[in-house]
Amino acid sequence: MTHRGNGDPRVPLEALLGRLMRWLTDDAYPRWAQHGIDADGGFFESLGQDGVGIRDPRRARVHPRQVYAFAQAPRFGWRGDAHGIVRRGMDYFIRHYQRGDGLFRTLADCGGAPLDERALLYDQAFALLGYAAAATVLEARDGLEARALELLGLIESRMGAGDGALYSDLERTDRRESNPHMHLLEACLAWSGIGSNAAWTDWVRRLVQLAVSRLIRQDGALAEFYTAAWQPVSGVAGRIIEPGHQFEWAWLLLRCEPLYPAPLRATALRLLSIGEQHGVHHGVAVNQLLDDWSVADPDARFWPQTERLKAALLAASLTGDARYWTMAHAASLSLLPYLHTPLPGLWFDVRRPSGELLVCAVPASTFYHVVGAIMALRRPARQ
Repeated sequence: MTHRGNGDPRVPLEALLGRLMRWLTDDAYPRWAQHGIDADGGFFESLGQDGVGIRDPRRARVHPRQVYAFAQAPRFGWRGDAHGIVRRGMDYFIRHYQRGDGLFRTLADCGGAPLDERALLYDQAFALLGYAAAATVLEARDGLEARALELLGLIESRMGAGDGALYSDLERTDRRESNPHMHLLEACLAWSGIGSNAAWTDWVRRLVQLAVSRLIRQDGALAEFYTAAWQPVSGVAGRIIEPGHQFEWAWLLLRCEPLYPAPLRATALRLLSIGEQHGVHHGVAVNQLLDDWSVADPDARFWPQTERLKAALLAASLTGDARYWTMAHAASLSLLPYLHTPLPGLWFDVRRPSGELLVCAVPASTFYHVVGAIMALRRPARQ
């Protein structure tokens, strides 16, 4: 690691990186590898705070998210069987969740039997990300890219709404959602970096254009739910702003700028600023705001804290602005209480406004966020 003077804003981040990497490689990966995977290679939906897998129904998204998390493990120096976990996890996901039409169903029981046959855009996006993550670690890029391109074609033909957007649910074509488009952008961006087909970059540009023209409001905030006519849905749902998604979209748009024909930095930094200014209370990003910036849900789940860190780190690296390094340091510190569980390698999922951390099941889907945040912290610290 490069030597830095005491005035360098990355110095305190380097110390935190060491703590987080030790937690990841010494505690989290071993814990989830031993207790978070069943005998068939499928991933549990959650673990109890006692470390035991909970035999609840499993959402489709959990499997490719966990594939992504374990696919990064060799980069951190984890010596476990990441290759085998990724291979078996993808095999399980395809075997139990892929429908006859090639799209992925949304829910199965703990034995793999279908429980909900709906094909949600959110789940298709994570299938694409899982393929991308597995492609590198399994050294099967060509075969998995062919599968991914086939799925991308199905998304276009079956879920295309005809206005540049996509249906979030084939059974609910009367509204649009920003979040599934965000994760589809994430997956296409991942493939644009490793794939050989120009379609990935074309889709990145298409989804960014949708974000800047439809999803991001005139005040710079990003709404969650729209009608098919691109008006906010009625009631509270049409007013919801999620700070975690402000950060996540900011991170993605900053990454997309080299691929897009127009500047994106000001838009991305505005998203980040709104999330930080209005969404951070008592040192953590809360779950939801309303469009007048009042707090709709004051609890703070763990995952928005990781997205705040990722966005701040990338903004700091690209701009060199000290305020983003300060933001990144604050965000990284906010992760630590969530990780102080009695059993190492787990996390608390919810922090109340009082600061109390709720003792409840540990969702496997959050591991993808945590691994991504530690990866992001590792990059600038090693520059």
